[in-house]
Amino acid sequence: MNNKMKFLTVGLAAFVIGFGVNNYAISDVPSKIAVVDVQKVINSSPQVAALKTEQQAKAKDVVAFLEKARKDVAETTDAKKKQALEEKYNKELKDRKVKIEKDYASKLTAIDSKITSIIATEAKARNYDVVLAKGAVLYGGTDITDAISKAVKANK
Repeated sequence: MNNKMKFLTVGLAAFVIGFGVNNYAISDVPSKIAVVDVQKVINSSPQVAALKTEQQAKAKDVVAFLEKARKDVAETTDAKKKQALEEKYNKELKDRKVKIEKDYASKLTAIDSKITSIIATEAKARNYDVVLAKGAVLYGGTDITDAISKAVKANK
């Protein structure tokens, strides 16, 4: 009988401890969740607008370069010179394209990092435990998109 009592006591203690651990784990769920419409923040960002304008200007420069290259190639009558000129312009065009793409990717990464940092800062300032993209949330969460957009505009 004494062994049965010890077994029952140990079993009951394990159950109580397990139940307590389970309640602790459940109570550790984040209580404040925010959502951000990232696309709206990006579209309202002055940094993104400036980058788009810069890319459009670079595209115009490339078009002007292509027109000049076509004109120069068309004016050349010697076949060898024409081929050499085409190769020269193709290489220069490729180099320009690579430089533009690298520059764009670098600036876009910097803008993305800045926006992510602003979201984190705003979330901490407002005591949010989790921030999710608005498109990933079906229901719930406090929408802080406008506050993030204002902070992005203020941090030009």
